[in-house]
Amino acid sequence: MGRAISAVITALVFCGACLSQQGQKSSQQPPANATQTAPEQQGPAKTSEGGASFDVGKFPIGVVSDGTNIWVANGGSNTVTKLRASDGGVLGTFSVGKFPIGVAFDGTNIWVANGESNNVMKLRASDGAVLGTFKVGTTPVGVAFDGTNIWVANSDSNTVSKLRASDGAVLGSFSVGRVPLSVAFDGANIWVTNYESDSVTKLRASDGAALGSFNVGKAPGGVAFDGTSIWVTNEDSNNMMKLRTNDGVVLETFTVGTLPLQVAFDGANIWVTNGSSASVSKLKK
Repeated sequence: MGRAISAVITALVFCGACLSQQGQKSSQQPPANATQTAPEQQGPAKTSEGGASFDVGKFPIGVVSDGTNIWVANGGSNTVTKLRASDGGVLGTFSVGKFPIGVAFDGTNIWVANGESNNVMKLRASDGAVLGTFKVGTTPVGVAFDGTNIWVANSDSNTVSKLRASDGAVLGSFSVGRVPLSVAFDGANIWVTNYESDSVTKLRASDGAALGSFNVGKAPGGVAFDGTSIWVTNEDSNNMMKLRTNDGVVLETFTVGTLPLQVAFDGANIWVTNGSSASVSKLKK
């Protein structure tokens, strides 16, 4: 997989932006088909000043909220773990494909991108049951939900796949830049960071038509929408760019920490993880 999978490992401590997603309430009972259950026995592994840590699988990467619980993709264990958000209790650990990376919530189900299986899996959020496995491009990484469909960035195919969320039918595959990593939805369009092209691509969500490719900094990784503008982290430039959604013009560039990876919007501010600075930057919208 070469640089693509290396980019995943360094650039995708995935996906802070996904934690802002809200959805329907899931069951809080341990699912019967989980490979690991009994939340009473799976409390906090260790506490630290200002927070707590919870044991999941090996090399956790993707993370998403379903409104009640937290789902974590464990790249080194080929599993996803479901944690109760209120206390971190483990509600189940579910086997998926090889090297799961990105995760998204569609309001009812969890979607997992399996980077080494070249597919995505749909899991029922209530109990983790596998509802389908769907082929996409090579090395799927980032996943996003647009309200109707699922979008998947295929980092070694230089494409984005569009799947109908109801049944996983592939509605299209669209060319973007080199090594696409992250995907965001702005209410009408899909934005994709192209790690090796130093660009972001804007696709019309309705039909996947390319509306533009815009130069950003070096090695863009994370992308988020704040309700008005698009924000992109540039890993090798150690900065963050704010783009105008209608035409991709760079409105501002902000210096952040070293090796900025992912970005999230909390409703008022932008948060950026700085991988080599062991810090998070907070920016005003």
